[in-house]
This record gives sequence, structure tokens and C-alpha cells, in this order.
Amino acid sequence: MRASRALRRELERRNLGTRFRSRMFPAFALYMPSTHKKVVVRKMDRDSVNGYLAPANFVREGKLELLNTAGNVVAVELRDIKVVYFVREFGEIEATARKTFTTRPRTEGLWVRLRFKDNETMEGLMPNDLSCNLPEGFLINPPDLRSNTQRMFVPRSALQSFTVLAVIGATRRARRGVPADSGQVPMFGE
Repeated sequence: MRASRALRRELERRNLGTRFRSRMFPAFALYMPSTHKKVVVRKMDRDSVNGYLAPANFVREGKLELLNTAGNVVAVELRDIKVVYFVREFGEIEATARKTFTTRPRTEGLWVRLRFKDNETMEGLMPNDLSCNLPEGFLINPPDLRSNTQRMFVPRSALQSFTVLAVIGATRRARRGVPADSGQVPMFGE
């Protein structure tokens, strides 16, 4: 896998086209390491770009670095992006995606509602952990995990509002002012 990264960097440095790479190294055109995930980047102007992203450190200097399906590295400004969909297969993502939960989610995390600048509303789940939040945006699980979309990255610049609807799976604490149950017999010398 390291050899393929070094090869890709060298070919990009020499600015050799995809045709050359696929002719010279046929496996290079077909091989994609498992560390790259399929994504569909939907822009604010409703245009979309298909490609591959490294799941960690994909935002650099306010730009999303993406390897498109032609094999070229493309940098897209975050302010131009509405949502980045991590998908199983390339194709139409909006036709089948459910944008809200039908009932209260059961998975642990924060149930959030996102309102975009174009007044589109979407719900999702995100981890209840501040260390998982990126400064550039939010990683969110969609309402229907069985659909083509597995996860979404939403830049902060695309949002009009961000609302936490509920904290799911939080530990319950004893209420203040409620006396302990005196009907219970102490056990084991408590």
C-alpha cells in the first residue's frame, strides 16, 4: 500500500495523466486502498463530484482534498460544499435517502437537526464526545443506515442552524429532593 501511495505521488509530481497511469500500470487504475472511502460531494450549487477520500485528515487549509474517479487530486473549498456523503456505491443519493427519523433513535449519541442555508432540513446522530468533532464541520450518521449513505460530513459554513434534539443513551442520575426508597432492606452490610 505504501508503494502505491509513493507511486501516485511521483506520478502527480511529474504531472502524468490518468491515461498514462492506466496504460503503464493497469492495476493502479483499478486498485484503491481500503483507507480511501467512496464519497459524493454535493456542492451548494447542486453540482456533485464523485471520488475517494482518506477518512482522516481530509480537510487541509480550508479545502477538501479528494481523489476523483479519473484519478486526479481535486481540492474543493469548504464554503462551496453543502454535504459530503460517504457512500457504499456511487449513484443517486437523494432519491432513496430518508432525511428525518420516523421515531426516536435507539443508538447512543446526540440526535441533531441541521438546517442548511437553502432551508433544507436534515436529522442525524453524532457521537456525544467533543473529541470526535472537527473544527471545520460535523460527522453525522444518517437516519437510515441501511441506505447507500453510511455517514455525512457537513461543513459549518453550510449551516444556518444546528439544534440538539435529544441526548440518547445518557446515564440517568438520581433526582434532587427525591428521598431514597426506605422500603428496601439493606443487603450485605451497606
